[in-house]
Amino acid sequence: MTHFNQQHNLWGIDLGGTKIEGVILKSAQEPEVLLRYRVPTGVAHGYAHILGQVAQLVQHLEAAAGYRAEQIGIGTPGTTIPKSGLMKNCNATVLNGQPVRADLEQLLGMRVVMANDANCFALAETRLGVVRQHFPDAKVVFGIILGTGVGGGLVVNGQILEGYHGIAGEWGHNYLSAAEGDACFCGKTGCNESILAGPALEQYYAHRSEQPRSLPEIVERAAHGHDTVATQTLERLTSFFGLALSSVVNLLDPDVIVIGGGVGNIDCLYEAGVASVQQHIFDHQFEAPVVKPLLGDSAGVFGAAYLVAEPVPTAVSAA
Repeated sequence: MTHFNQQHNLWGIDLGGTKIEGVILKSAQEPEVLLRYRVPTGVAHGYAHILGQVAQLVQHLEAAAGYRAEQIGIGTPGTTIPKSGLMKNCNATVLNGQPVRADLEQLLGMRVVMANDANCFALAETRLGVVRQHFPDAKVVFGIILGTGVGGGLVVNGQILEGYHGIAGEWGHNYLSAAEGDACFCGKTGCNESILAGPALEQYYAHRSEQPRSLPEIVERAAHGHDTVATQTLERLTSFFGLALSSVVNLLDPDVIVIGGGVGNIDCLYEAGVASVQQHIFDHQFEAPVVKPLLGDSAGVFGAAYLVAEPVPTAVSAA
């Protein structure tokens, strides 16, 4: 029988474009999953419907736990503007320009702590995943999402660093190369996402081979060595990955870099990609571990729960 404890349990929600997942963890010290539940997001039904789906999920958690939490952490696909409280940069565009946190606090009757999905990923891998298990002394962790989009999250001394504008760690939309990348929704041409994301890699391959293929197919064909365009696609990935990441290393010099997302499963990133970083950083000596995550799809919702692990989460200066 599951025993819930109102004083120690952590409640978290991962608000995604297709599903909303909720979790109750036993405690920050013992992150055992006591309950996990999902509902569809229903983006097509509009903003009010999404809020209602979150409320439905919270009601389910409450019914199972026998109490309603005083606070809940929520990971979002976009970022809350600190001064206005409005959401921006969500791929679920109905959330953009909306006071999501304030509306949810009013609807749920509890304190809501929000962070974007990349920050939640970085926090989860720091507090629970690969960093905790293999690099417990790490103070600065940079978490990368390389998938259908490109993002980043920064954790310093076990806490998310959000920044004045709420965009600290938002590496995916740094400028990389206008000659190589296409126009992005962020307004730039040639940002990291337009070159390194999975769809961008597939587009590059299709344009040069005149044969559309999925990214796993491209990786497999490159491994077999009989498709020169597939090989060129991965060489381009590792080269630009190193150039893009070097600016982060020069500025923050993280103790650990964790790569999540589908593109993060490509092994050459950890060899040729890391070698490319070394070519571009200031002293050409790059020894920080670049590793795969351990938590998989659980990272988002676990990271959301850990947003409320501390009574009042505070940013900590990297200095």
